[in-house]
Formats: sequence, structure tokens, C-alpha cells
Amino acid sequence: MEHFLDPIKNHYADFTGRATRTQYWMFVLFYVLIYIAVSVVDAFITGGILTLIFALGMLVPCIAIAARRLHDTGRTGWWQLIALIPIIGTIVLIVFLVLDSEGDNQYGPNPKGAPAAV
Repeated sequence: MEHFLDPIKNHYADFTGRATRTQYWMFVLFYVLIYIAVSVVDAFITGGILTLIFALGMLVPCIAIAARRLHDTGRTGWWQLIALIPIIGTIVLIVFLVLDSEGDNQYGPNPKGAPAAV
């Protein structure tokens, strides 16, 4: 749950820095689980308003953490716009989000820490 709350509390609209794969995918996992729970509850109560409020409230943190994840792979956050290309764009974006961290880059030091000396 820490991976979900940290981007909301500390990095709500922070598009600088880097996010590891674990931070990003744990955020996505908790987002999807909470979204499903809110949708189910909302279906019985209001018919869609709570789900809309949750989705709009989480829009900025979702974009921000994806930008930080892309920074970790050495790409700018603007690569998220590739998802606007049907099917292929989404696949390419997922591949970029799954790639491993690069060493230190223009977006900051490697969040995994220094690589072990051999």
C-alpha cells in the first residue's frame, strides 16, 4: 500500500525524478483494485459519480508516476502520448514501462542505488 500512497502524498503532481518498476506497477495494481471496488460500490449507490470522482482525482498522479517511470528508462514523459495511437501505441508504451532502469541519466540518479562492483 506504501507504493500507492507515496505518489499521492509526496509526488501528487511531481513530474521530475524517477520511479522504479516496482513503484510503478504496485501503484497500477492498487489503482486497479481500488477502482474496481469503487465501481462495484458505486453501481449500487449512485450509478457512476463516485467512480468518476475517483478517476479524475487519480488522473494527475497516474500521469506523473508514468512520466517518472519513463524517466527511469531514459525517455521523456511525453512518450505517454504514444498510447493515443490505437493498439500499437499502447503496446509500445507498455514495453517502455516494463524496461529495466538505466544507470544515472539526465533525470537523476538510479533509484535502485549504485550497481554492485564486480
